[in-house]
Amino acid sequence: MNEQEICVGSLDELEDPGCREFAIGDGDWPFRGFVVRQGENVFAYQNFCVHVGHPLNWSPGKFLTKDKSAIICSSHGATYEITTGHCFAGPGSGKTLRKVDVMVRDGEIYVSGPDSM
Repeated sequence: MNEQEICVGSLDELEDPGCREFAIGDGDWPFRGFVVRQGENVFAYQNFCVHVGHPLNWSPGKFLTKDKSAIICSSHGATYEITTGHCFAGPGSGKTLRKVDVMVRDGEIYVSGPDSM
């Protein structure tokens, strides 16, 4: 697999806290992930539940609990720390989301990952 870097958008476009989905690669199986802004920090993870292996969200861009303090899986309610991806409650407790390389350059958010799964 080749690594590819893409721009997800500008930091100012994201709510604080807020999320945005992204896909790297084309075809039927692109690598799917999401970024989470928390203050001036941005974290990125693969959009893949550690409990059953499907996407975490049912609605586009909806990855956070109602109070926006944690990432939540919409299927079974597993909750994950924003800063580490560690599952601290619900199915999958003790496991961790797969981190994606992310950086902010000149106010733009860039992620890099495999161009397919």
